[in-house]
Amino acid sequence: MLLRNVCVTSAIALASAMPVHAEMVFNRISTFATPGNMAAGEDTARETSAEIISASDDGMTLVYTDSPLGVIGLVDITDPRMPKRLGNIDVGGEPTTAHFIGAKIFVGVDTSESFIAPSGKLVTVDLATRKVEAECDIGGQPDSVARSADGSFLAIAIENQRDEDVNDGAIPQMPAGYVVKMAVKDGVVDCAGQQRIDVTGLAAVGGDDPEPEFIDINEQGEIALTMQENNHIVVIGADGSIASHFSAGSVDLVGIDTKRDGKLDFSGSKEAVAREPDGIKWIDADHFAIANEGDWQGGSRSFSIFNKNGTLVYGSGPSLEHAIVATGHYPEHRSRSKGVELESVEAGVFDGTPLLFVGSERASVVAVYDVTNPAAPVLRQILPSGVSPEGLVAIPQRNLFATANEVDLREDGLAPAHVMVYEFAEGVAAYPMITSAGSDTLIGWGALSGLAADPEVAAKLYAVSDSVYTAQPRIFTIDAAQTPARITAEMTVTRGGILAQKLDLEGIAADGNGGFWLASEGRSDRLIPHAIYHVDAQGEIIEEIGLPSELLDFETRFGFEGITVDGDWLWMPIQREWRDDPKGMVKLVGYNTVEKTWGAVHYPLDAPAEGAWVGLSEITKHGDWFYIVERDNQIAGNAAIKKLYRVAASAMVPADLGSVLPVVLKELVRDMLPDLAVLNGYAVDKIEGFAVDAAGTGFVVTDNDGVDDSSGETLFWSVGVVAQ
Repeated sequence: MLLRNVCVTSAIALASAMPVHAEMVFNRISTFATPGNMAAGEDTARETSAEIISASDDGMTLVYTDSPLGVIGLVDITDPRMPKRLGNIDVGGEPTTAHFIGAKIFVGVDTSESFIAPSGKLVTVDLATRKVEAECDIGGQPDSVARSADGSFLAIAIENQRDEDVNDGAIPQMPAGYVVKMAVKDGVVDCAGQQRIDVTGLAAVGGDDPEPEFIDINEQGEIALTMQENNHIVVIGADGSIASHFSAGSVDLVGIDTKRDGKLDFSGSKEAVAREPDGIKWIDADHFAIANEGDWQGGSRSFSIFNKNGTLVYGSGPSLEHAIVATGHYPEHRSRSKGVELESVEAGVFDGTPLLFVGSERASVVAVYDVTNPAAPVLRQILPSGVSPEGLVAIPQRNLFATANEVDLREDGLAPAHVMVYEFAEGVAAYPMITSAGSDTLIGWGALSGLAADPEVAAKLYAVSDSVYTAQPRIFTIDAAQTPARITAEMTVTRGGILAQKLDLEGIAADGNGGFWLASEGRSDRLIPHAIYHVDAQGEIIEEIGLPSELLDFETRFGFEGITVDGDWLWMPIQREWRDDPKGMVKLVGYNTVEKTWGAVHYPLDAPAEGAWVGLSEITKHGDWFYIVERDNQIAGNAAIKKLYRVAASAMVPADLGSVLPVVLKELVRDMLPDLAVLNGYAVDKIEGFAVDAAGTGFVVTDNDGVDDSSGETLFWSVGVVAQ
């Protein structure tokens, strides 16, 4: 038996131990990939998307817009844990928003030929026949569509969006946008009686060119509208007249990262940043929330709550961004512009509590707030989502919530677009599985690429992050005894007292004297050397060990991935074959720290699927065994090889470099694909860290790529006591 008392820290395992009267929380229960809605015979490799999402009146069916395909997609969530495809419906243009009213679906469709000649229609789809049964010309390019609570009318934001390549995207750019209001009776829209509401002359910014962005209707029939580029908000009364309007204003931001520089530095600030809101949602009869995404001038990384009379009652400032930072989801590559870029908001009353959901497009998370007091929202959770949650829908009558995640990255070998479903139930939050929340200072982190254990203290671990943060190599201290695991400290790696540069840290091991051995993966095309670094307890490099020519003469861009200590020997796996390796064989490289000599053995890789590759991600010595993480580069439904193997220490006898290397035998310890499924999302590709602590417990961590073309999810779990 290879692992004793195996246990995975999962939602299921945690739920089984919860108290009788546990807290109500959201946890993801299923994921639906949008390519699955294509019909038999279609080219499923085509780009798809899930953008704006809504639910049927009974909450059993979801509809999302898929603009790349020009369709709306339907998903049956009668059993929310097992979503079923209901297929796509062509709507004759680019759908922007779709809503159910009874057995009909009403879809705003953009048919514009150009920015200067915008056009659009409202399409009525019969759910029973899955056919378009009516079309209504609405005179311009629709963005958001909203329905009244009683289903008696629809409101449509006609944006007539600007051309960003003209005049640097500045407005005005005609024609002007407006709002359409039309009655609905017995599933039929009163197209002829549609009301076109003029919103020109209201905003101080581009007042003659309003660009209505997002729209929502309260139970009194009042319409709240954002005009993002105009940085303005309009409230339209139930009679269709302008009830109030006001600037969305600006905000000063302190404690933010303002530079895209490979570092997480939250000491910056910006003044008078225009909010430029996108999403808007009523949270009660008098208040609505806005997501301040920003556009051509603004973006305050925040959300706000306004009274409909124009009074600002709450502004989040950087507080939500800081909470996102603590979960490891901060997108450093967006620091120069709009950071986490909050885009969408949704609201619903769950278990008697009014909740607000705030979606971050760039951090790929959704924050859940208790807004019992709109002036003092309380952050309850941060939910993981797919890449770029664009649409949110609350289904409180079924205690469900769903997101539409718009980005399809399959062209880059990554994940497709997804719809994700969450349940509100008694339990504990399954995510985050690791966080820096609760530290004395804000610790930003991500891209964890190597894991090591403290030799003496159980559940005390160390991690490094990789080249996403090349300008800021760091060692993190983790308390794995807590749930979620806590990053409690960070230490920068220095050389000569200043921040070390050109490191791509992929492995860490304790040296037994308070310091660490670090493995850095080289990239000759980026002038990053393959190397081993020895650092002291303060992170100062005290020794640098370059690779000998016998290795470097055959290097590729895939270098060391992990490091471990075995007496006088350091062992490092090379991720993939170098030019002198037989196909399917990689080197485990040894370095003797006393004799200063090198050697290696060959390790046989599993065979990859067509178009994929397989490599090594980590090595850890424990007792009589070396534990090795082997994985393919595949994600989501294509993921196949995510495994923990072991090799007998007695077989790790290094041969001279350049000689015929002995081939070690490997033994499967654990298939980790099921571990990657515990959050009910899609399987991530990079398991990069494995360590065995002082008590013999094994821990695993994944690399989230710094949230760049990634959902940003980091999984951290225990595999129980590991055999010696």
